[in-house]
Amino acid sequence: MNACWQLLIVWALAAAMMSLGWRWQRAHANAGIVDVLWAAGVGGSAVLLAITGSGTPWTRLLLAVLGGLWGSRLAVHLWRRVRGEPEDGRYRSLRAHWHGSQWKFFAFFQFQAVLIVLFALPFVAVSRNPAASGPWLLVAAAIWLLGVVGEAIADAQLARFRSDPANRGHTCRQGFWRYSRHPNYFFEWLHWFAHVCLAIGSPIAWLAWSGPLVMYVFLRWISGVPYTEAQALRSRGEDYREYQRTTPMLIPWFPRRNDR
Repeated sequence: MNACWQLLIVWALAAAMMSLGWRWQRAHANAGIVDVLWAAGVGGSAVLLAITGSGTPWTRLLLAVLGGLWGSRLAVHLWRRVRGEPEDGRYRSLRAHWHGSQWKFFAFFQFQAVLIVLFALPFVAVSRNPAASGPWLLVAAAIWLLGVVGEAIADAQLARFRSDPANRGHTCRQGFWRYSRHPNYFFEWLHWFAHVCLAIGSPIAWLAWSGPLVMYVFLRWISGVPYTEAQALRSRGEDYREYQRTTPMLIPWFPRRNDR
């Protein structure tokens, strides 16, 4: 199947899914469902593109397995938070800023459908790879395992910290969170390099670099760190400012001594 048709199908399915998600958030007043659907949509696109691609079977099989498992794990993790907690502060702020406008929320959800297509571009490169390389497949699997397991551990550490009422108003500095303010984001970004390795040999292998590049831009400057840290400063104030002064933002490293 032509790559354009593959992406058109991904967009159509994503737009329909996000429309249903918008109706769900309207009924439950919780826009956090958009994150669940984004993860499920990107993971699902990996499976769909693997099925409809023209590359070697082993590469497409690995794409379907790695992409599908990544999306499923992240979607389930986010769904547990959406189902069990009030609406995320980022979306409460948007709701207040937009004065509850459902048309703006609908446009926001549809924009996420477009982003699913954007993040599916590396999968197109992998799905059309005619020359599977055993060593690069192993490297890809190793990077994927490090990224997904690392993100799962960071998520579990934060969830355990937040589940203790005594930690309310305080910042998690346990485990990976001692060495990075956003270790979950770091491992999420790292995992995208697995698809760069899977695409080696593809005539459009360069397209796979869009994964780590676009993810870094979004995490660092658009929807990740800026919104998360703004909300953290509102809810945790000086405790989080001290955390910012002493702890690397994204790439893990040893914490700095606070001389203040």
